[in-house]
Amino acid sequence: MFNSAVRFLKWLCPGSDSTFSKTNEKHIYPCFVELINFVAELVVRPLLDQQPTSFDEKPKRLVRSYRKTDVKPDNAEGRRRIDMALKCDALHYNNMSDDDEYDEDSIQFSEERLKAKDGRNDERPNYSRIFAVVEVKPDTSAANIEKGFAQLVEYSKGVYWNQHNRRFIWGLVSGGSNVKACILGPNFLLASQFMDVTTAAGRLELIGFLVNWSFCELPKLGYDPTIRFNRVHKCFTIEMADSNESKPTQTTYYLRKIVVFAERVFGRHTRCFVVGRQPPSLEANCDHSGDILIKDAWPEVSGSAEDDMRDESKLLKRVSNGLAGHSEFNGLYPKYISGGRMQIQNTHGDSVDDTTRTILGETVWAQLGDLPLRAHMRIAMSGVGEPLKTIQSIPELIVVIYDVMRCHMGILKHCQILHRDISEANILVRHDGTGVHGMLIDFDHAISITDDGYAKHAERTGTVPFMSVSNLENLQPKRTALDDWESIIYILCWLGTFGWNSDTRPSGSVADLNIASWDGNNVMKIANSKRDHMHSSDNFTGITKGFNPNIPYIAALKDIVEGLRAVLIDSHSDPDLRGAIIIQDRIPRDDSNDVFGGYEFKMRPDPFVERAAHWESISERLLAKLKIYAQGAKKLL
Repeated sequence: MFNSAVRFLKWLCPGSDSTFSKTNEKHIYPCFVELINFVAELVVRPLLDQQPTSFDEKPKRLVRSYRKTDVKPDNAEGRRRIDMALKCDALHYNNMSDDDEYDEDSIQFSEERLKAKDGRNDERPNYSRIFAVVEVKPDTSAANIEKGFAQLVEYSKGVYWNQHNRRFIWGLVSGGSNVKACILGPNFLLASQFMDVTTAAGRLELIGFLVNWSFCELPKLGYDPTIRFNRVHKCFTIEMADSNESKPTQTTYYLRKIVVFAERVFGRHTRCFVVGRQPPSLEANCDHSGDILIKDAWPEVSGSAEDDMRDESKLLKRVSNGLAGHSEFNGLYPKYISGGRMQIQNTHGDSVDDTTRTILGETVWAQLGDLPLRAHMRIAMSGVGEPLKTIQSIPELIVVIYDVMRCHMGILKHCQILHRDISEANILVRHDGTGVHGMLIDFDHAISITDDGYAKHAERTGTVPFMSVSNLENLQPKRTALDDWESIIYILCWLGTFGWNSDTRPSGSVADLNIASWDGNNVMKIANSKRDHMHSSDNFTGITKGFNPNIPYIAALKDIVEGLRAVLIDSHSDPDLRGAIIIQDRIPRDDSNDVFGGYEFKMRPDPFVERAAHWESISERLLAKLKIYAQGAKKLL
């Protein structure tokens, strides 16, 4: 311990070592590592001398630093190197039997472990085990600290991707001898004030963080205690409340496969797990082997769980009930089993909704102003499909799209719910004995409609390249089914150009194609581009000429998207419903003395707004047209 202290004292005591520079990142790395591991030894040292009388007095884990620094973590993509990383080693007090199913960590409590003689601390960081990322900068300049935050965000992606039970992530950013503790959640990155380790007060604050991390409950570290590794069955389990029962009970599901990973630091952190009701060892006797999907996400919510009308679990339950008597839609949508907002225990032991407000606490939350509230949602549903990229051909694609849109219209008719986020990510593919089928998923943005078919709210939702013009421009009246039909046309154009997997991607450059203007950050510019391209058949050719000619049946796809565009845009007896551009007419004036040339200019109605009032009849014609295409496609399969 003395040798460790000598190594980090040069960082804490400026001038004690003339060869040490606290503005040199590489000089700071070993000092920071030794300080963190020194504190860990002090935390656990009393346990070697006497047994505390209360469990609460014992540390639950040791927070240590990996000794390898400035290194690329194992299972990391690319060449990015992190400065330092911390891990949590669980402590077990000889109270686990061989029959105990759950274990936070395989680390055993021992004198050898405390002294790190087994070399565990010398391992390179692994994203599957990293508790916190540490970034070191030479000073506290605004540019360096901002760079440290940016790197923290970037490297935390690897933690979310590999750790499927992480709710939020801790981190440390050091500028010379000044350290900030950071917490990264679904829609926030918050940092403490600087803790100057050259002062007693600064050291006390930093050590306080390290010690609290060793003693606090698992949820406060950012982990989800309802997703654990079962060491008997050698698989992860996921706990869910069975909300269908009058007295809610916990149901344990056994993980089969992870199909959607959390790949971003900010946002919903959506994860999807294929699970069964029985452990893998008993799978042969299981009636639900691999056909249950659990979706775990952090969407924005409004108010309490009871008052939140955007709750996806409630909407999916309505869909399941509304379509229960319509067997023609079986397999085209996920059927609700159970789910809703997850709960977690607060500091008083009470169960509360697991939200960003709960994570940060009332005092911090009150200072954040208008930060949207996000809640931890988990839904179990039956029906599992594969990503759209698994389709084998354009004929399969058309059959899948037809299934999705007839299901979409069925949900609209029987459940009064509009999906509002038609995208390639929300379309799945299923293969069974009868052929290929589509499935419409993800009701995060779905919303109830009024009696006249309008969505009750008009906020901008969806994936930018596939958003309708009205959605991009946030036009009134509110959204209708035509917005989702417009999205389908954009999806088919996108897939015809860029393909859906490695076999159908174009070989040449696509940067100069017209369709590239459908993506970006300027939504009004994108909307104008789509208006221009959709306005006429000639204009639309500017998009279809960019389709990948190497994809079989690509000419058929061109005909299909042009046919759907014509039904949506052109085929109307009322001229106000035709086109996509707002036309300006020049009308002669009666007054011959008019100094402005004898003409006045009048804007025609916006055709997108005018068509919204006729959404039902236009949607019926679009579905009928797509049905004809799907019937033709099936003959080619």
